[in-house]
Amino acid sequence: MAFYAFEMSEKYQVPVLLRLTTRLSHSRSGVEVKPLKNENELKLPEDKRQFVLLPAIARKRYKMLLANQEKFESESETSPFNTYYEGKDKSIGIIACGIAYNYLMENYNDSPCPYPVLKVSQYPLPRKQVEKISSECKQLVILEEGAPMIEEMLKGYLGNCLNIRGRLDGTLPRDGELNPNLVLRALTGKITEMKTVPQIVAARPPKFCNGCGHIDAYNALNEVMKEYGDGHVLADIGCYTLGALPPFNSINSCVDMGASITMAKGAADAGLFPAIAVIGDSTFTHSGMTGLLDAVIENTNMVLMIMDNSTTGMTGGQDSHAVDRLVSICEGLGVNKDHIIRVIPLKKNHEEMVRIIRQEISYNGISVIIPTRECMQTLKRKTKANK
Repeated sequence: MAFYAFEMSEKYQVPVLLRLTTRLSHSRSGVEVKPLKNENELKLPEDKRQFVLLPAIARKRYKMLLANQEKFESESETSPFNTYYEGKDKSIGIIACGIAYNYLMENYNDSPCPYPVLKVSQYPLPRKQVEKISSECKQLVILEEGAPMIEEMLKGYLGNCLNIRGRLDGTLPRDGELNPNLVLRALTGKITEMKTVPQIVAARPPKFCNGCGHIDAYNALNEVMKEYGDGHVLADIGCYTLGALPPFNSINSCVDMGASITMAKGAADAGLFPAIAVIGDSTFTHSGMTGLLDAVIENTNMVLMIMDNSTTGMTGGQDSHAVDRLVSICEGLGVNKDHIIRVIPLKKNHEEMVRIIRQEISYNGISVIIPTRECMQTLKRKTKANK
């Protein structure tokens, strides 16, 4: 699909999105590797102003997009990812989207599905195939993960005139992920008894790696926060977001990259004391620096903790732009040197970290505390490579 998406993008000069649902992202399978194609010749686009988003240009580009809609629809009609399966029982027609098709077929391992099925994995909807299944079947069941986009599209304002079932009418749950049992119940009203899940595949909530420096940093922060209660720590996206889970329950927000600092600043401006922001080293250099600059200019009374594990830990250990630069960046943004403090998050340093956090909370201005210890995973890899 990724190869196909690139080809289609080049053909029509439009962005093509590859949509992944949660279960697909948490799955794995063998992949057939195709030979790579040569890169495009490096040249400027024919329309040098296509990315100048002024209204006059945007209106022109939108007309071009609309003019291509019939071509996009034609691509969907002939797409190898949209398939119509004839079925003998026309009492139900099924439109199954993406991985929902797998959930459907898991109910028919030993025999073919008796109903007509339109498997949809490329958009816009293949109109002719949708019209075919709706004209042949007494009712339609729409199986799609996430928001019921296709179901809403087909019902429109005249939904009561069409016999369409799915997430909107309660045939399938309005929220959460689908699974084979929910699909079977939607089709037959029955549900099979779930087998006991073996311990080897039992749910295992994510947690910090053993020996992670974030554990000691949160333990110190939690001890200080006992004096102030919940609701004072605004965090960000990264491994350290696991501080929201038991046994830490340390943080009170996770919105987007960089939002911890700006949310803590807004909370401090509104009178919250203390206001603590927690962000990772790589996230800080990605989108946290501008928020810190704003806090410096307005001398916001808040504490920023930059959890420095010297890598981009959550996505595999890529190099972080922040390595050996955090102190100089904070100084360059105007933070008082006396209130940029590195600590080493280890159990033996717990009391020192508690003292420093208390000390910086009492300072009327912007403080930066940088707990610094390398990610255990990258450290293991380096150690192994050295051996």
